[in-house]
Amino acid sequence: MGNRLSKIATRTGDDGSTGLGDGSRTGKDSVRIAALGDVDELNSFVGLLLCEDLPGDLREELVTIQHDLFDLGGELCIPGYQLIKTEQVARLDELLEKYNADLPVLKEFILPAGSRAASLAHVCRTVCRRAERAIVTLSKLETINAEPRQYVNRLSDLMFVLARVLNRHAGGTDVLWQHERKRT
Repeated sequence: MGNRLSKIATRTGDDGSTGLGDGSRTGKDSVRIAALGDVDELNSFVGLLLCEDLPGDLREELVTIQHDLFDLGGELCIPGYQLIKTEQVARLDELLEKYNADLPVLKEFILPAGSRAASLAHVCRTVCRRAERAIVTLSKLETINAEPRQYVNRLSDLMFVLARVLNRHAGGTDVLWQHERKRT
């Protein structure tokens, strides 16, 4: 793994480039750095979600997800390196099954709304989808392992499910889209 930063303001990026974990440099506007930035933003929003009242084991599970997202960033930062494993993707599948088990079947679309915690989970979901798009774009330009793409795909699904769980935890329900509502 690359060197740890002991000096934050290095000024080496003043020319619009940034260092990757393998020692190479790339433009700060590169597809790789965009994907890395989206994953970092997602991790920050998960951190914000952790500030909320959460049910049961969810806090610990989200902290594990934060560590996974840091691993994902590391994998994106070091071309050809693998940090996200199939076991991490499988763990998200297990969480999806666990949290979706008690939710009512959806018959309508839902709005990204409800409690503050649920709304933050929806923000995590949408940022995760953006990270997924960036990783897919990067994979068209460079060789990327399948697990990072699978991980963010599952994680966005999990964040949708968690938004529903968090609305119930707050004493509410899903906010349904009203297709036939009166428009003012």
